[in-house]
Amino acid sequence: MAADETRAPAADKVAAVAEIAAEFRDASAMVVTEYRGLSMKQITQLRRSLGSDVNYTVAKNTLVKRAAADAGVEGLDDLLVGPTAIAFVSGEPVDAAKALRDFQRDNKALVVKGGYMEGRALSALEVTQLADLESREVLLGKLAGAMKGNLAKAAGLFNAPASQVARLVAALQDKRAAEGSASTEDAVAAVESADAEASTEAGTEATTEA
Repeated sequence: MAADETRAPAADKVAAVAEIAAEFRDASAMVVTEYRGLSMKQITQLRRSLGSDVNYTVAKNTLVKRAAADAGVEGLDDLLVGPTAIAFVSGEPVDAAKALRDFQRDNKALVVKGGYMEGRALSALEVTQLADLESREVLLGKLAGAMKGNLAKAAGLFNAPASQVARLVAALQDKRAAEGSASTEDAVAAVESADAEASTEAGTEATTEA
């Protein structure tokens, strides 16, 4: 009987780790929070405000660390201290970040500690900056005039996350300021170049640390 009771909790932990690892793999982004001081009613309200595209999961830090390792997600260990809940985002990361920021304004007990998106860990400040981006629709509207009938490029932009569209807007504005005019292709090239450089730097840092 004692052996059965020992195996049951172990099996539950394995299942929990597998479930959280799947969340890590499927999410477009995730935000790590500390919910100490929030009531169950407030947590329920937060889940509703985040919507159906976000799974707000309360889990033990040891299980989350194992799941992150299984999913190949690195850089979160320092954030996994204290009562932890992770917002796994399957939709638009900007919308989730805005929902967390808005909830936090009226519920100071919620602490946003950082996150993970596009293959790298985010600081709490970067999550805040993500929340401060304009909506995807507004950003796409700003680019509409620059598309000039390029349907192939437009289709790609409409499918892009708000964070990428924001970089496109910034790149386009920078080029126009420097050169007087610029095409959408110029902006896309600038963003792709910046993203490639960031990926190379991240790979170099990882190799150096190893």
